[in-house]
Amino acid sequence: MIYLGLMSGTSVDAIDAVLARFTPSFDILARDSSPIAPDTRAAILALAEGDHDDLDALGTLDRHLGEQFADAANRLIEHSGIPRQQICAIGSHGQTVRHRPELGFTLQIGDPSRIAELTGIRTIADFRRRDVAAGGQGAPLVPAFHRDLFQTTSADRVIVNIGGMANLTSLPAGQPEAATGFDTGPGNVLLDAWMQHCQNRPCDLNGAWGASGQPNETLLAALLDEPFFRQPPPKSTGREMFHLNWLRTKLNGLGSTPAAADVQATLVELTARSIRDSILPLGLARPAVFVCGGGAHNSFLMQRLQALLPHSHVGSTAELGLDPDWVEAAAFAWLAWRTDQNLSGNLPAVTGAQGERVLGAIYPA
Repeated sequence: MIYLGLMSGTSVDAIDAVLARFTPSFDILARDSSPIAPDTRAAILALAEGDHDDLDALGTLDRHLGEQFADAANRLIEHSGIPRQQICAIGSHGQTVRHRPELGFTLQIGDPSRIAELTGIRTIADFRRRDVAAGGQGAPLVPAFHRDLFQTTSADRVIVNIGGMANLTSLPAGQPEAATGFDTGPGNVLLDAWMQHCQNRPCDLNGAWGASGQPNETLLAALLDEPFFRQPPPKSTGREMFHLNWLRTKLNGLGSTPAAADVQATLVELTARSIRDSILPLGLARPAVFVCGGGAHNSFLMQRLQALLPHSHVGSTAELGLDPDWVEAAAFAWLAWRTDQNLSGNLPAVTGAQGERVLGAIYPA
């Protein structure tokens, strides 16, 4: 049983696609990544970060993204050599443009009807809204997949996904019922935004620019003063809260503006400390920490995490057999498989939903 997973996260840099088999054992058969066009990215950010209220713009972007998701799926299928008829379904996360569980909604676009039409493959999408309807945050959803794939009886583990936002999954050894997780705050979103603002580059490769600066403790304290960091789980967040203008507001509140590289170093420290401060209260004994997502490639950020968690091993999910770049796309292939099996895809301990729910809406081929 082969499923195709599509993922475009809060970093809004690419559409990741994987073909995966889940029985009799998990295996990734093929993978590919398709960059998101700059004009499409700009349109997504305008909706996700602003007070944009243009329904025509929303509908047009929904169509364009549906076409780009379909193109990514078709490209992967062609490269893989796997016959299209062997693929049971496509699981598409969609692109989040507004996440407001406190108001009872979350919105992901990328028209799944168009994906089904252009690929000829049944598509399962809209995974988050059923959890929200059941009183949950609708995010993060990947902890259920993390538990299924990464939990062990021999050691406590924490899986940390550092995409645009960061989230963690706590996996106490041999206690699947005790697995939990939540969003910890910004991952790469502020790092990338400040890099683009100051140097017109999409990201700080290996964290080199951040490593050249020194964290500003006054700025760091102002950033960490955001109430979200003190909020108990279940909790989730997005670009509605953490974006470049949020950072600018914090900078404007300082007596003097730090050097640009020092701001970048401070943002690295914000991501690292907010993750550390989320792991320590979990009560796990020297948990091994495995990172996935783009943050796994930021060597400076990884060094800071290891320094802040001296009693834990900090590595990437590659050590557990799954490349950190493909964990989330694989998770949505898994969620589509769960939907087909009429099995729940959420963890109520993570999202706060009233109970386990079968997630996703099915769009026939």
